[in-house]
Amino acid sequence: MKTKITLLIAMLFVSVNFVSAQSNEEDMATLSIFVEYAKAKNYDAAYTPWMELRNRNPKFNNAIYVYGEKILKHKIKGAAGADKLAFVNDLIKLWDQRGEHFASKTPKGQYMAKSCQLQYDNRKELGKSKDELYNCFDAAYKADAKTFTNPKSLYTYFSLMVDLYDEGKKTPQQLFTKYDEITEKVESEVKNYTEKKNKFTPKEGEEEIQISSKDAKKLKSYNSYLTAYDQISGSIDKKMGDRANCEILIPIYTNDFEEFKNDGVWLQRAMNRMFAKECTDDPLFVKIVEQKNALEPNATTAFYIGLLKDKAGQSSEALTYYNQAVELESDKFKKAKILYKIATSFKKKGSYGQARSYYRKALSNNPSMGRCHLAIAQMYAKSANNCGTDNFSKRAVYWLAAQEAARAGKVDPTLKKSAAKSVANYNAKAPQKSEIFSSGRAGETIKIGCWIGSSVKVPTL
Repeated sequence: MKTKITLLIAMLFVSVNFVSAQSNEEDMATLSIFVEYAKAKNYDAAYTPWMELRNRNPKFNNAIYVYGEKILKHKIKGAAGADKLAFVNDLIKLWDQRGEHFASKTPKGQYMAKSCQLQYDNRKELGKSKDELYNCFDAAYKADAKTFTNPKSLYTYFSLMVDLYDEGKKTPQQLFTKYDEITEKVESEVKNYTEKKNKFTPKEGEEEIQISSKDAKKLKSYNSYLTAYDQISGSIDKKMGDRANCEILIPIYTNDFEEFKNDGVWLQRAMNRMFAKECTDDPLFVKIVEQKNALEPNATTAFYIGLLKDKAGQSSEALTYYNQAVELESDKFKKAKILYKIATSFKKKGSYGQARSYYRKALSNNPSMGRCHLAIAQMYAKSANNCGTDNFSKRAVYWLAAQEAARAGKVDPTLKKSAAKSVANYNAKAPQKSEIFSSGRAGETIKIGCWIGSSVKVPTL
């Protein structure tokens, strides 16, 4: 009897494995069919076998979801009315299924945000309210902020907050907090891609870095993301508009100070916001800076104290604090930002030599900070009349300005257009071909004096 039972179990085991093998072969065949169609972008032909495998064995392979997303996006694009709505809902369902069956390959923040964005883009058809959509994005951000990185979705998330604020459904403090969270998130992503990009960006005076075709693709991707983040950063500030000007910020921060005076994050954000909106002349700014410095002194507070000393006419003390700010910051990306701010404060005072020195230091920490090159070019151009011995040499300074501006567009893709415009403007002010010819100075190296202390070569004809 025992032998018969053992034999029966063995037969069942073989039978199950045979059926499993058959099923696996069938699934593999179906997978192969729809993947080949999808790779050829024949998504209509891929749809039926894809749906068959998805319904039959949703756990079989992640390709069901990778290609399924492309298939459904194609269907959505070509459909209308009820058909389009059905495909939209199915794509949302597909992302949920992917998270269920392939959780390790489905970052929550990324895919929840994709789902929210799809719902936002089709909000009229889906009948979604602003509250529902905001809550969708908010849940995604809170679930996994690390992978919620899509520039468009970050903007949509903040835009909905502003709309709800305008409707009286969100408080000013909620609006400012969300603005700070999103701008800090964008800044962290910019830092991430800038640091990756800097591996391929030579510092000033260094030779061009030779890169492989593989690295060239990576660099193109980094530049693409940086351009996208730059665009939404401007859009976020535009959307915020005058909702956070000094007249609004000061009463709110004054009212909230006692409650949050021991909250380092609140103090930091309040300082940064007041600085960004040029509210630094108000006594509240001094109060917040002093409190932050007493509670948690850091590079930023040292910079702001330097700024206050500068305004009080205490230049030497200001410089001490500025240098302290640089020393306190170990992160190169953040250090470059502080150096840029210090340089800009000197530039505003007309201390061009010191300004250039700090802009150069900023570039040594972040070679991709093209705005430093544009600022230096502007200072050169403004000094043209004071840094030459005759009309020709004075206008030759504009060639130097053009060269500096050209570097900005080269190292920073977000400045390509503005840099090109500056280059054209400076070159138009420099001696033209007819003047070079009549002067007989083609190919000559002109030494430029005053604070610039550099030289520029006259173009050859």
